[in-house]
Amino acid sequence: MNHSAHHRIPRRTAAAAALALAGLLATAAPAATAAPAATTAPSAVTEAAAAPDIPIANVKAHLTQFQSIAGANGGNRAHGRPGYKASIDYVKAKLDAAGFTTTVQQFTYNGTTGYNLIADWPGGDTSQVLMAGAHLDSVSSGAGINDNGSGSAAVLETALAVSRAQLKPAKHLRFAWWGAEELGLVGSKYYVNNLPATERAKVSGYLNFDMIGSPNPGYFVYDDDPTIEKTFKDYFAGLGVPTEIETEGDGRSDHASFKNVGIPVGGLFTGASRTKTSAQAQKWGGTAGQAFDRCYHSSCDTTSNINDTALDRNSDAVAHAIWTLSAGTTEPPTGDTYENTADVAIPDNGSAVTSTVTVSGRTGNAPAALKVGVDIVHTWRGDLVVDLLAPDGTAYRLKGSSSNDSADNVQTTYTVDASSEAANGAWKLRVQDVAAQDTGYINAFRLTF
Repeated sequence: MNHSAHHRIPRRTAAAAALALAGLLATAAPAATAAPAATTAPSAVTEAAAAPDIPIANVKAHLTQFQSIAGANGGNRAHGRPGYKASIDYVKAKLDAAGFTTTVQQFTYNGTTGYNLIADWPGGDTSQVLMAGAHLDSVSSGAGINDNGSGSAAVLETALAVSRAQLKPAKHLRFAWWGAEELGLVGSKYYVNNLPATERAKVSGYLNFDMIGSPNPGYFVYDDDPTIEKTFKDYFAGLGVPTEIETEGDGRSDHASFKNVGIPVGGLFTGASRTKTSAQAQKWGGTAGQAFDRCYHSSCDTTSNINDTALDRNSDAVAHAIWTLSAGTTEPPTGDTYENTADVAIPDNGSAVTSTVTVSGRTGNAPAALKVGVDIVHTWRGDLVVDLLAPDGTAYRLKGSSSNDSADNVQTTYTVDASSEAANGAWKLRVQDVAAQDTGYINAFRLTF
C-alpha cells in the first residue's frame, strides 16, 4: 500500500477539485426530500456456481516464491529493481500455463521501466468486464510479503482456480498485477489513463486486494460500490466474522485509479500501521494496542509476517466475489433516500458545520445498515473529521483526521448501525476542518433507509 507523504504540497483549488459523487447530483432543490431509490428493469440473471475453496498452501507457496525472488535480487521487489521484473515473470508463467491471455504493459517512472501484467480469461461478455487486481511491487526496504505479496498471491491463485474449474462466467474476467503502486499508484493510473473511453465503459467493476494477511488482522471491507460491498459482507457474515468499513487505505491503493474515472470498485484489507483497539481485539482476536502490521513497509515484512487464518479467509472471499459477481447475481440495496444538496462552506481550521436532512413519515427505528452518502469537496481531506448526528444528538464517527491522508475530497458511502435510533427527525452531517491551509465545502449529504 502506498503511504502518502507527511508534508503538505500545493493543492488545486476546491472549485477545480469538484467531482460529483455518483447519484448525489440530483436535480432536487437543496431542501431535504424523500423519494424511493431508483430501480432498474430486471435483467436475465445467471445462477452462480459455488466458488471453490482456495487452498491456503497454494497461496503461501506463491509467497515463498516472492520471498525467494526478493532474496535473490537485493532483498526487495521494488519498481525498477530486478526483483520486481522477476515477480512479473513468475506470475505470468503461471497464468500462461493455465490458459490465460497475458499482456505485459510497460511504463516509465523515475527514469526506470515499470510493468503491469494483465491476464484475460477467454470467454464471457466482453462488454461487461469484471476485474480483480493487486499491486505486485514492494517498497525498497523489504520483500513486501504482506504488502502486497498477500493480495498478489490470492488473486493469482483465484485466477488459477478459474482455470482449474474451466469457469464459464457471464462476464469477461480480467486479472491484473500493478507496478509502482508504492510510488503513487503509478502503474494502475497508467493502465486506466491509457484505456480508451469505450473500453473503460465496459469495466463493470474492479476489485482490489492490498494487504490481506496482516499478522494482527482486522477484517475491513471497502464501502464504495454497494453491490461489491454486499458481496464481501455476505461472505464474511456466513463465516460469522464481523467486518468494519475500511478507512485506513481509502484512496491509497489502486482502486482509486478506477474509482476516479467512475468505475465501480470494492475490496478487502486487514490493516497496516494503525493500532488495533481493544474493541477490535475482542471482536477479532489478536493484540490490542499493537499495529495490525508492525512490519508495514519494513524489512521484517517476510513470509513470517502473515496470519494464515486471515490470508485463508480473504483468499476464499476473493474467489467468492469473482464467482458471484461474474455471474451477475447480486443486486445493490434499495430503499428510500433523503438528500440535501445545499452547499455548506467548511471553515479552514475552524468550527464544525452541519448539513441536515429531515426524515418523516417512517415507523420504528433506523436500519442496522443505514447508508450515509457523503460528498465533500476539499483540498486536503486528511484535515477533516466527519460525523453523523442522529436526531437525539448521538454522534457516529464516519471519518477521523489523518496527517497522512493527502488526497482531496470525501466522496463515498458509509454504513452505520443506527438501529437504536428513531428513524424520524433531523439527521445531521457534521464536518470540522482541524488543520490550517486547506478549504472546501459539503456538496451533498444523503441517507438511504
